[in-house]
Amino acid sequence: MSTHQGGSTETGTDAATLRSVRWSVLDRALVRAGQRPDEALRQTVAYARDADALGFHRFWVAEHHGVPGVAGSAPTVLAAAVASATRRVRVGTGGVMLPNHRPLVVAEQFGVLASLFPGRIDMGLGRSVGFVGPVRRALGADKDAADRFGEQIAELLGYFEGGGPVRALPAEGLRVPPFVLAVGSGAGIAAAHGLPVVMAYRNDEERMLAAVESYRRDFVPGPYAERPYVVIAVNAAVAATAEEAALLQVPEAWATVHSRTRGVFAPLEPADDILARDLTERERTYFAQARAGQLHGDEAGMERALARLISRTGADEVLVTLSTHSTADRLDSTRRIARLAGLAPAAHPAVAGA
Repeated sequence: MSTHQGGSTETGTDAATLRSVRWSVLDRALVRAGQRPDEALRQTVAYARDADALGFHRFWVAEHHGVPGVAGSAPTVLAAAVASATRRVRVGTGGVMLPNHRPLVVAEQFGVLASLFPGRIDMGLGRSVGFVGPVRRALGADKDAADRFGEQIAELLGYFEGGGPVRALPAEGLRVPPFVLAVGSGAGIAAAHGLPVVMAYRNDEERMLAAVESYRRDFVPGPYAERPYVVIAVNAAVAATAEEAALLQVPEAWATVHSRTRGVFAPLEPADDILARDLTERERTYFAQARAGQLHGDEAGMERALARLISRTGADEVLVTLSTHSTADRLDSTRRIARLAGLAPAAHPAVAGA
């Protein structure tokens, strides 16, 4: 892992700050208007090949259940497809929601992944349960399941260590790096178990910084990490102008508004169509809230904004995500971030596949 220790950057340029950390990509396989879920999944795999070629360190996929506008419901299955279609980039989950699964099954799934793709698999773990009652019941996870997250992590990691009454094969004896998504008490659980933590950037920076500081203060070194390791996940868009970059984040923000006002996460629509609507006061409020935690700008502006984020948090790694209507615009933004980060493009040709 990197040796970036955090704190303010006293010397050097913003460019040097961006080059002091690792850069990775998260994709949630969101469906676009007029698109089938299978097409969204294939676009995720294609995007992973692009991220691999651009030199990003990791490519992670997420888990959502019962959400019509999201195709990514089985992250370990999708991770296998991504790993098969790429050659260098690490592949993982951001994350598997552990309360929805038995730790034994999760250990077996990652054991298979790590056996097929040695040295390339990450195990990102979250504590969220289904958002609505019918989904929770279908998953067999009640609202209180998240309270047992720490116990589940201990059980899961125990299967990799072996020695228990039940053997998780082929996971036993393998080293699959675990990461904890810090939702609620997740940062404290990560610190107690000596695990790297992933924190989402929010507009309430002071609260985020307090959580980072608490994690570092309470961190207990262990077999998976000798020191605290902080990954900051941020919704980031870069374009030729700040105005164009802001438009890239409109589709996902509107889908979030749609989910809060109508109970359905809508497929991603073109920004112009959304902005042409006459929004209600309630929709405008939710739209502003959805935009508040996003970073966007031209390359010069985003270089400053991202350097500031890294300096304030002391991040070891930045996990960028952008879900927009145009996959071409998303790729352009990703290329610009790779350029700002000084990433070295991969030397191998693109992998043919899904």
